[in-house]
Amino acid sequence: MDDLKLRESDDIQGDVIAGFKKDQMTLLFLKFEDAARARTWVKALEPQISTTRQVATFNAAFSKARKASAGDDPKALKATWINVSFTCAGLWELTGKDPLPSVKPGSGLEAFKQGSDKRALGDTGDSSPEMWLFGNGKGQVVHAVLTVASDTVQDLQATVRQQREACAAAKIVIVFQQDAATLSGSRRGKEHFGFKDGVSEPGVIGFDEPDPVKPEYVKGHHGTRLIPPGEFVVGHDRVGGVPHETPDWADNGSFQVVRRLGQDVPGFWFQVAGQLKALKQAKVVPPEATTEWLAARLVGRWRSGTPVATCPNADRPSSALAGEDNDFGYRNDPEGFITPLFSHLRKTNPRDGLQEKPGDPPFDENPVMDRRRIIRRGAPYGAPFDPASEGPGGPDEKRGLLFVCYQSDLVQQFEFIQKAWINSPDFPPNRTNKPGPDGMVGAAGKLSYETPGKTTQLSLSQFVFTEGSVYAFAPSLTLLRLLGDGRLTDKPPTVVRPTDAFLPIPDMQRDKGKSWYWAYGAGSDGAVCRTVSIADGDEHTDVIERPDRPLTMWPCYIGVTKVDAVLPVPDEQRINGRSRFWLFHTVEGRQVYRRIWIADGAESGLPPEQAAGTDLPDRSLSAWASFSGIESVDAFLPVPDMQRVNGKSHYWVFHTLMGRQVYRLVSIADGRMHQDALERGDRGLDLWRSLTGITRVDEFLAVPDMQRINGMSLFWVFHQDQYRIIVIRDGHGHEDQITVEDRPLTMWTSLTG
Repeated sequence: MDDLKLRESDDIQGDVIAGFKKDQMTLLFLKFEDAARARTWVKALEPQISTTRQVATFNAAFSKARKASAGDDPKALKATWINVSFTCAGLWELTGKDPLPSVKPGSGLEAFKQGSDKRALGDTGDSSPEMWLFGNGKGQVVHAVLTVASDTVQDLQATVRQQREACAAAKIVIVFQQDAATLSGSRRGKEHFGFKDGVSEPGVIGFDEPDPVKPEYVKGHHGTRLIPPGEFVVGHDRVGGVPHETPDWADNGSFQVVRRLGQDVPGFWFQVAGQLKALKQAKVVPPEATTEWLAARLVGRWRSGTPVATCPNADRPSSALAGEDNDFGYRNDPEGFITPLFSHLRKTNPRDGLQEKPGDPPFDENPVMDRRRIIRRGAPYGAPFDPASEGPGGPDEKRGLLFVCYQSDLVQQFEFIQKAWINSPDFPPNRTNKPGPDGMVGAAGKLSYETPGKTTQLSLSQFVFTEGSVYAFAPSLTLLRLLGDGRLTDKPPTVVRPTDAFLPIPDMQRDKGKSWYWAYGAGSDGAVCRTVSIADGDEHTDVIERPDRPLTMWPCYIGVTKVDAVLPVPDEQRINGRSRFWLFHTVEGRQVYRRIWIADGAESGLPPEQAAGTDLPDRSLSAWASFSGIESVDAFLPVPDMQRVNGKSHYWVFHTLMGRQVYRLVSIADGRMHQDALERGDRGLDLWRSLTGITRVDEFLAVPDMQRINGMSLFWVFHQDQYRIIVIRDGHGHEDQITVEDRPLTMWTSLTG
């Protein structure tokens, strides 16, 4: 049908709106160890990704065959599907830059960037992030989530084995593997507490066929509302025409929540029995009420999926529902006398029964409820509880629900439901007695059981615990192909302007939260210099303050075609408004140095002849006693805790000897002559833990607001087209280590273009 175009999409991943709907499922939580290999892995994975068209076509054929066989699964029809999603850190690794450099506070993009371990979702106590098996923010970071779903155990295991081998070849670590499967026998289609799951999923406009009589509902599924696709897939129409505040690369993708939710099944039924006794003593429930009766009210449905709202007294066979198990509301039960206000169904989707306060007319489902909907794709894990079993199936067996959902806004959909509805004891609002948290999946607390003229307090523990959680993004197939090339867009890739050396502008260091530098490089017509700034703070945001200018505009650079290195004269910084530097450059294949001065205010519009000048003309490196044997200096690294100590400053000098970069330790004395001495001879870079994998350092740059903080100093290390951040500790050994692994230079805004 022309109006169901989403069913034909080969760009939207298949699990989002079509749904894999398989009996067997495995999620692999992955960490990239090598960005280049990870991109190669993405390229190889992309053709294997299941699309909406593929999954929708299969599901329609499966459903048709199932009806033809009176409800039995067709044995001849089977498939194995694969989808992939990436965390914000994973997108960063693949592209080498922050995918969301600026996010609006309180937005879904901010939640995605922070990750679920940083969000206040009621995950405390045994649910605290530090207890999680994955996504805890402290152990192995999760970069990607690979979903494999199949009709058979054998096909699932074979595909998972293939994917694990592909990960190993790409140096991708499997942080955690989570298996899940439909429960067997009479438990089929139910979660571990024993209730039918996934009943009230929304329909999607443009994917599900509307009812010809009630076009706002799905055909053949009375009560299942059709929701605009933009609530689940970025870039499509949303409820009320609300625009997406997402980057273009997110179109046809969906934000994914994965949560491993452990279930205390024995505890649930034990407490239900105890609370039933309290209600019977209060004489507010029928004498014949059973634990099944009360459990159905905590959930909002009977085990079969029959709503309490339509059948308050007893369950009925699921075959009697015939597509009617979602056709109900709460408009005629505003007090919660039939379906309690704390019931799981009413907390997660108040339908047509939500009021601002008692007596007010209920809100319309469109748009108030419709914009909070999510699409769930979870499955149980672990053996079902069997009181007679001492092995798997016993009370201590790990079991629960692998919760997976898709939406276009993490804050307005999943987090809103979790925080404002499920965990809030004051929802629905403005009640004389607070309803309490969700009676099935919420936190421990007091619940108000309402009957005409009387409120009875129930006290329930927590039965569902978070054991792992990840926020990820399931990209479109278009974006997935771009990610294989390390890009978020098909625009031309960013070009890095090679930077040969930095000179810290003397009077503009740590000035109003910024530090300014001259960055030297090569332009189309010779050596150039641009002015850049780096902000204090965790992000150290860098920007171009002034574009490239030719060095020929300053007298002090006459004859300089390329700046190799710059070293501030340690005791002549900001003396009488001037600062002096040794500038190393190459003339006719031989490196020389000169001494220049920079005036305070040089960046503020002084004429070139007043801004900078030359103290000493070019000299040979042989003038430095400590440089014996050095043909060309590559970079200087100041020893952080040995600057201006006892009249001396110490530096590690990196230079190339017989094609291999080495380093030595030298000292420079204060005073007019600035006598230098060799303190320790040449050594190989392999002695530096923080320089592992680097064959040649191009430049070191001190992180301006991270010098000698708690005895530690941080430096950016530039090598080829990458950089890393290292830390050097004060003290005799000057212990060093990597604090941020290699990232591409394209992440520096000030060095691109």
